[in-house]
Amino acid sequence: MEQAIILFALFFILLLLGVPIGMAMGISGITLIMVNSLGFAIFSPNVYGGIAKFPLLAIPFFILAGFILAEIGIAQKIINLIKMIVGSLHGGVAVVVVIAALFWGAVSGSGPATTAALGAMLIPLMKEEGYPATFSTALTCSSSGLAIVIPPSIALILYGTITGDSVTALFSAGIIPGIITGFFIALIAWIISRVKGYRGEPAGALSGREVFKRFYEAIWGLLAPVVILGGIYGGIFTPTEAATIGVFYGLFLGFVIYRNLKLRRLYHLLVDASVSSAVVMIVVAFATIFSWAGQVLGAMDASANFIISVSDNPYVVLLLIQLLIIIAGMVIDPVSIYYVFVPIFIPIMLHFKWNSIWFGVLMTVNIAIAQITPPVAVNLFVGSNIAGISIEQLSKSVLVFIVAIIFALILLTLFPDLTLWLPKIWGHMSI
Repeated sequence: MEQAIILFALFFILLLLGVPIGMAMGISGITLIMVNSLGFAIFSPNVYGGIAKFPLLAIPFFILAGFILAEIGIAQKIINLIKMIVGSLHGGVAVVVVIAALFWGAVSGSGPATTAALGAMLIPLMKEEGYPATFSTALTCSSSGLAIVIPPSIALILYGTITGDSVTALFSAGIIPGIITGFFIALIAWIISRVKGYRGEPAGALSGREVFKRFYEAIWGLLAPVVILGGIYGGIFTPTEAATIGVFYGLFLGFVIYRNLKLRRLYHLLVDASVSSAVVMIVVAFATIFSWAGQVLGAMDASANFIISVSDNPYVVLLLIQLLIIIAGMVIDPVSIYYVFVPIFIPIMLHFKWNSIWFGVLMTVNIAIAQITPPVAVNLFVGSNIAGISIEQLSKSVLVFIVAIIFALILLTLFPDLTLWLPKIWGHMSI
């Protein structure tokens, strides 16, 4: 237990001193390795082993696919279609936000990226339709958190890489929880809109030509998750291969269908995607050292045994774990959360005989809550910059959506089959 205290104390002290999270994990792990004379030579193979994993190749390609689809305006075309259908109803535009987030999450896989892509369009749109800026931004940030639950999810790829679970099974397990969570967010948004009288202006009669145009432009975007996820679930290609298919599908739309993607702009997209991917991989590399040091020195097992000793009731322990994840998510990023805590949670899952796929989805929903919970609420920071409002104002408005997600989380906790039904019937895991 002493090693665990030293490891985590050093890590959080470095965070308080302003050291970047990846570096803080790396320094903590390296310090314990050197103090315990485990050998400097272990660093290189651990870093290589941590990032040289086939499933992780999906991350840069999914990031690039999201950048390309954002560049060619897919999100705006989907929003135009959905707004045409429900935009003038009470809370119609609010429902548009949630539906758009679900669709965009199926090509992005990142909460902050979804907030940035959709927020730039949806927040001004809602303000034009009479929705308050704080409500509009809070709803967009909360809905964008669904991107890490709805497949393809970068968070679930990382979880599967650490635990050895099938990424395909994790992807199929995330579909129903993502939809349920989205439903609760949309329901709360609709109720608030009804009570406050929020509604958009009727678009007026559209010509048949305009209706057809909106459907035609949006259908290609709606097909993106079908192409990516359909190939995975149909056994045509792996999640990593699906990520590359997503990139080529985006290029096909940009150069052939819409013809609004230029080679010069593609170069900048490649650079941006490379930088974003490098940030993730650097954190993964340092987190691998941290995790290895903790496991070898017994820190992870000691931490797991301490949590198990709190109670024999699995629901009490599960509640404690979920609170721990949310609190951790307030100060560290999702990538680090997985590498710091999953090695601790694995012995606990084995002790209580919890299904790892189910637990991984629950953990991801908790992280979605953490992304909109201050002080380090990454989605809120992105949204506040777009809307030009303070985090303090936004924090009050987002509370009701946090409650909505917690209701969904309770449902998913009490009924594991809601998460495991699709993986079972699709043959992605044993029954």
